[in-house]
Amino acid sequence: MTLHVEHELHTRRKGRNYGLGLILAAFIALVFGLTVVKVLQLGDAAKFEKFDHVARPQIIPEEGAGE
Repeated sequence: MTLHVEHELHTRRKGRNYGLGLILAAFIALVFGLTVVKVLQLGDAAKFEKFDHVARPQIIPEEGAGE
């Protein structure tokens, strides 16, 4: 049964790792929040499909369909 004393270098690294983890979590929360706000601003899911930069004939409104 040996006593294990933690070196002060490990203590400093642990503090830096916690700080970096908090920064990473804040960045992920920021990106998630911006994504949620962008999707909610669209209001309609059909509008969201138009932003994929690919021509899709099924989402183009047909002429005379609104009359």
